[in-house]
Amino acid sequence: MDQTHASSPLAGAVHDLATEVVLALRSGDHLATVCGAAGIDEENRTGIAAARVIGADLLLPSVLYGRHPHPGDVAVLDRAVREFPPKPDAPAATAWSHWHMISTLQRMAQPPGTTGTTGTASPGTYEEPDAAWLEQAPWQSFTHQLSVLAPLAVPAAPSAVQRAAAARAVDLARGFVRAVRRRDWLQAAGAGRWLAAIGGEPATLGLERGLDFVELMGGHDPRVTLHVRAARLMAEARAR
Repeated sequence: MDQTHASSPLAGAVHDLATEVVLALRSGDHLATVCGAAGIDEENRTGIAAARVIGADLLLPSVLYGRHPHPGDVAVLDRAVREFPPKPDAPAATAWSHWHMISTLQRMAQPPGTTGTTGTASPGTYEEPDAAWLEQAPWQSFTHQLSVLAPLAVPAAPSAVQRAAAARAVDLARGFVRAVRRRDWLQAAGAGRWLAAIGGEPATLGLERGLDFVELMGGHDPRVTLHVRAARLMAEARAR
């Protein structure tokens, strides 16, 4: 673990997990284990907390490459879902992140026709949260919230958040530019990932070059690189 990027054990574990996700996205290796490579298993409490921070992006390489996830990664994500459910007064973004972790486990970890064989959260245990608050949010806070929910920006995973993003692509583009100007690289990367997932951004935005700049300036944070790499893969898929 690179201690220069870790101010605490949790921050270090998040850094390591995000780094391994990036490496898997670059290689496309469906046999790789993100958690195992980071030294994390389902009994590692700090690692489980880090998986909760990374969220469904723990399985992002499998989602984007259309391959089965490693059982160890599934087990860790499932444990994170069970260990860290949102509290009743949790922010809406936390509820959405939890919902997406469950839906990703259901979609990726259970073969068709099986029920409960993997130990993952069973279907229907957590309903899709409300997203009406996103429809009227000012574009600045809208971009901030969407960047926090960047793991939901994946293909074949429809949600009310994704529909809100698609309806406000111009606002997201404005937010992307604002984040770059403010040197908020993580927010810019998250907004750029959403724009790559949904399309519809103004042609004048120059998203591809903008993402290159974001990665150049903020690539010391593997979460930035993760979002940028995801954006590129989705943009390439849409261009085919």
